[in-house]
Amino acid sequence: MKFCQYALASALFASTASAFSINTPSNAFVVSKSSSSALFSSTIEAPSTALDEEVSFEPMRPPLKDFSWENVSEQLTSKFGYSEADLEKYTALDGDKEGLMKLYKDMQMARGFENACNQQYMQGKIRGFMHLDNGQESIPGMVASAIKNGDKKYSYYREHTHALASGVAPGPVMAELFMKEGGTCKGAGGSMHIFDKPTYFQGGWALVSEQLPYAAGAAKSILLDRELKLSDDEKQDKVNVAPPEDDDRISVVFIGEGGSQNGRMAEILNAAAKDNLPLLVIVIDNGRAINTFTPDVATNSDVYKQGEHYGIPGILVDGTNAADVTKAGKAVVDYVRTTGPAIMQVHTYRFNGHSPADPEHERGRKGEKKWARDEQDPLKFFENKFIENGTFTEDELKAARKEVLAEVKAAVKFADESPMPPVELAKELEYPDAPDTDYNLKPAPAFADEVNARTISADQMKTIHNHIATLREKASAGEITIGDAINLAIHEEMLRDPTTTIHAEDLQAGSSYDIPKLTQQTYGQIRAADEIIDEGHFIGKALGEGMNGYRPIVELMNTNFGIYGMAEISSAGNTFATTGGQFDMPMTIIGAGGTAPNQSLGAEHSQPFHAYVMGIPGLKICTAASPAAAYGITKSMIRDNGPCFLFAPVKMMKEAKGTVDLDRCLPLNKAALLHEASADSVAAGNAVTVLTYLHGVKESQISIAEIQDEGMDIDLIELRTLKPLDMETIAKSLERTNKICILDESTKSGGVGATISAAISEELFDLLDAPVKRLSMDDAPVPYASSMEKAVVKRGSDLVQAVIDLCSNSV
Repeated sequence: MKFCQYALASALFASTASAFSINTPSNAFVVSKSSSSALFSSTIEAPSTALDEEVSFEPMRPPLKDFSWENVSEQLTSKFGYSEADLEKYTALDGDKEGLMKLYKDMQMARGFENACNQQYMQGKIRGFMHLDNGQESIPGMVASAIKNGDKKYSYYREHTHALASGVAPGPVMAELFMKEGGTCKGAGGSMHIFDKPTYFQGGWALVSEQLPYAAGAAKSILLDRELKLSDDEKQDKVNVAPPEDDDRISVVFIGEGGSQNGRMAEILNAAAKDNLPLLVIVIDNGRAINTFTPDVATNSDVYKQGEHYGIPGILVDGTNAADVTKAGKAVVDYVRTTGPAIMQVHTYRFNGHSPADPEHERGRKGEKKWARDEQDPLKFFENKFIENGTFTEDELKAARKEVLAEVKAAVKFADESPMPPVELAKELEYPDAPDTDYNLKPAPAFADEVNARTISADQMKTIHNHIATLREKASAGEITIGDAINLAIHEEMLRDPTTTIHAEDLQAGSSYDIPKLTQQTYGQIRAADEIIDEGHFIGKALGEGMNGYRPIVELMNTNFGIYGMAEISSAGNTFATTGGQFDMPMTIIGAGGTAPNQSLGAEHSQPFHAYVMGIPGLKICTAASPAAAYGITKSMIRDNGPCFLFAPVKMMKEAKGTVDLDRCLPLNKAALLHEASADSVAAGNAVTVLTYLHGVKESQISIAEIQDEGMDIDLIELRTLKPLDMETIAKSLERTNKICILDESTKSGGVGATISAAISEELFDLLDAPVKRLSMDDAPVPYASSMEKAVVKRGSDLVQAVIDLCSNSV
């Protein structure tokens, strides 16, 4: 109980006022401990040690010494090309009482809201992790003054105040923290995942730095709107209306200086420079990576200079001086609107620990917090400056605080009174489109022909139609490969819906299997992007496009390369649910994968990535071992409003050929019965249901004759959908055979077969005459040498023996 009292007192102490000194001659500061002792004396037992003496404290990270508007203006003129006359537009804020009052109220809202959050957390009304922004209020103050509603905003887990500054109402933000249905995300997101579609506030992302490529993708969506002459309707669906001539929307991303050391930072700076993205990176530099002193782990904390060798200007400002931050912020934002990407680093101090539950054992942190509250509070700096120069009276600012705190109190009341979300909502938010959706019935955009006509030249259109005609002839003749079938589906869908885009490495050359062949040559770099060799980066950019009205396709070449993008794939799966159903996530990831016998690719190219992603919620995961399956599933996935992942067999991409049911979408929840056991074998008890996928399909098909020679037969089911799993088809076959074998292209531990076997044992146990037989890859890495590989990778000969064993040993 005393811990809770102490924590609550600490929260209140964070907002108390004390004298602030602007002109400190050195980095040493005098701190009095008597005020904290007095504050706590009524709530906890004070230690016997005397605390009234004054001590000299030198912060590990000193403030920006003698930093003034002259430092800021010099950077704006030298790095951003502004003239002194240009800057008068921004310095006018110093004499703009109304504008300054707005800035003060926005900062007070940030402080008051976070203090209320801390109090509600201590009372148990807010659960889980929570990260507060006290001490950094100049940043939301600037955002509220400089950013427009239509700008796309991406933040990280400390985003409450960024959402408020972006125009999100305090009540729904607080209700989201209270896990209430009245929250921005209906209680599905929580403190770290605030999203609000009407204000284009697009997160709230909890994995450090993941928001960077998402924001780059959102910036790319603005360029796509301009190039395709499309805009958002009231539901943010694309309509055939060009953005206004003066469209100056930008994408804004917030990140800490610790997170800025992540490699994603270099990647988005490269992308921003290459495509001249309207992207502003706001670096919140509080000197702490979680609680660790950032210079302890990073050699260079001057993040604003990272863009120099990309041609991207940066600026450093002092977060204690909110008016200067806002003036500089407006100038930098205007630069991004008219010229190109930029970085703005705000030197600030965070008054609270990483989270209320944070032990804060790192060196120097506790003393620094106390010192920063006394000496680096942007609210006290603002009050002192603008009361002393006569802009405001104490009574005016007191009235403003009272007004803001009333809003905060109302937000807490709104959250308290909101109902909890219904339990059924969790399952409803699993997928944007139901698993049994018939994608053939989805209409194409009415504007497709008009957009194609104005973005694809006559010569390009002739070339691509000839290419499509050639592939369709092959498909009808049974001569099309899996790679070409996917390429055909992609082109048909990109013409059908011009909001479809594609990202891949080696895209111009068609990648390894011709999947993206002729996409850039037809649709241009704006829709068909050749990417740097980092799958996480371009999966992340695709996610940002998907949140903003586009349908990105990501071609991975080899699906194992997707390991680089696990964070982004995971977030894609979670987005629809986490946002309370606000944001669809139409993204199709396609690649060649799996492990064939005698593959000779070694361990890294033979990993069962399909098993790795099985545990990610919200993904639809399919496989295709034939051109027909690859074509129909690809078309459906591109039309689906959620994230889908198609795995094709790496060693069969050019080998397997067949016919295709043209212009037809296949379901994303159905397996396929490729061979049915004879009635005689079923009657004799010599039939087995075989479940397999990818290369296992070929291995099974070539084994059927040998199995039949042994007097047995199989129902061969291709698991075209791993998630959701088609238990109906499996049950129907088991009702005939009562025996089942899984030829699995993943490891015994944690593999696809393990999941399927468990489901069969739980749901279809009464249909089994024998235990489920699993033929899985061994847990050992896949060797290169074929002699050793036999010990790891199962094949047709193993299946034949398994069928014999099942039929011989069944009850």
